Amino acid sequence: MAALIVRRFSSRPLRLLPVSRRGYRGDSPSDSGRDLLEIPLPPWHRRPQEPLATKRARLLYESRKRGMLENCLLLGFFAKENLNRMNEQQLDLYDRLINEPSNDWDIYYWATEAKPVPEVFQNEVMEMLREFTRNKNREQRLQQPDLE
Repeated sequence: MAALIVRRFSSRPLRLLPVSRRGYRGDSPSDSGRDLLEIPLPPWHRRPQEPLATKRARLLYESRKRGMLENCLLLGFFAKENLNRMNEQQLDLYDRLINEPSNDWDIYYWATEAKPVPEVFQNEVMEMLREFTRNKNREQRLQQPDLE
């Protein structure tokens, strides 16, 4: 059957199609950026009346539910290991860190030391996160830690 198909098409003369001038030329127009939609986030506010147990539970949840998997894993493990040891001031610094920047990639780049940290976020909690990110014990962090 395949031989019949080959003979059938090979007996016809090969006809080339004209080249379209509208086809891909290897360059593209510059991006105007008009299709980008930036949704402003509400400003971060400290919650002084929030009980510490509630704050820790909220921060654990917010650490695990990020916009990107890398931060879900990184911040989820960090929160599970450190939130219970943090005092109220450190919890507020961590809260601001994970909730004020609108781009999760910024947090990831700061934690992995790929980009410099803005002065407003250079504090003891960022140092704790960076140290945790270095993973000197070579722990496997491939899935979210268990909730206990």
